[in-house]
Amino acid sequence: MASSPFAPNIDTIITIERHILEQQSFHPEATGVLTSLLYDIALAGKMIASQMARAGLAQILGKTGGINIQGEQVMKLDKLADETMYMLNDHTGRLAVMASEEHEHIIPIPKEYHSGKYVLMFDPLDGSSNIDYNVGVGTIFAIYQRLGVEGEAGTIEDCLQPGSKLVAAGYIVYGASTMFVYSTGEGVHGFTLDPSIGEFLLSHENIQIPKIPTYYSCNQGYYTRWSEGVQKFTRYLQEMTNTTRSISMRYVGSLVVDFHRTLLAGGIFYYPADVSKPEGKLRLTYEANPLAFIVKQAGGYASNGHQDILEIKPHALHQRTALYIGNQELVREAEENIKRYG
Repeated sequence: MASSPFAPNIDTIITIERHILEQQSFHPEATGVLTSLLYDIALAGKMIASQMARAGLAQILGKTGGINIQGEQVMKLDKLADETMYMLNDHTGRLAVMASEEHEHIIPIPKEYHSGKYVLMFDPLDGSSNIDYNVGVGTIFAIYQRLGVEGEAGTIEDCLQPGSKLVAAGYIVYGASTMFVYSTGEGVHGFTLDPSIGEFLLSHENIQIPKIPTYYSCNQGYYTRWSEGVQKFTRYLQEMTNTTRSISMRYVGSLVVDFHRTLLAGGIFYYPADVSKPEGKLRLTYEANPLAFIVKQAGGYASNGHQDILEIKPHALHQRTALYIGNQELVREAEENIKRYG
């Protein structure tokens, strides 16, 4: 077979569709359903990014006036992102059920459509309280295989699986550029949206969290609310040095953005339990599990301060958890301080 006449002159361009298809080739038993589902999520990301880019002009900044199940003000873009994820996935025959951070109960697939083999959990717009200030936000998603028989309606039990059962997870960051990061258990790969052609192109292949940590990320304004163990761990980070430079503190307040920086630069993000939130604040199913799956694939680790996040069996859709995620040695150090001092 003749080689391309362009091969000597340009680098290979790998679109997200091509990459997902190539990943599928590692699994001879694959049917292509998961591949199509991931591409549908990428399409949703493009649509949300488009709305984000023109939000001010389109008058879709600000609050809707509604309150979600978390007791938080619903931003207009929250609602738009939630509806976009739903409308691109309710009719495809690939899903048995969905669940969103914005909804109290599971989201059933309409009866007129086939109930498929996968379960989609998502936070449609993480960090949305920062939208009005032009700070980066993102979409987080988790995909499981359903527990029941394909063709039957999905159930809440399908959604309450431990993170160790995930078949794919990822996130989309809407910032200076739009980036899609995902894993199907074969490494972590990142794609940057080229707005001129409307396509995600491979920009970060086989991401591994750097062994030398650069940043720690937490809201130190809550320091006095934390346990002694968490306070001691924070002081350890403040005093920590390595062979090249001290670790620095960076905190945006959008989980997906803070995690993305941690993944690429190395370090740790943590949001501990405190006196006002004894179970933690972040959502196990929509936020902690998918990011824990990704960081594990990248050589890192995620914990609630006591155990691996991926081993926790959820008992509720909107279950809260503390989260420590990033370089393994730093997360283990946090666990040790909490074990020793509380």
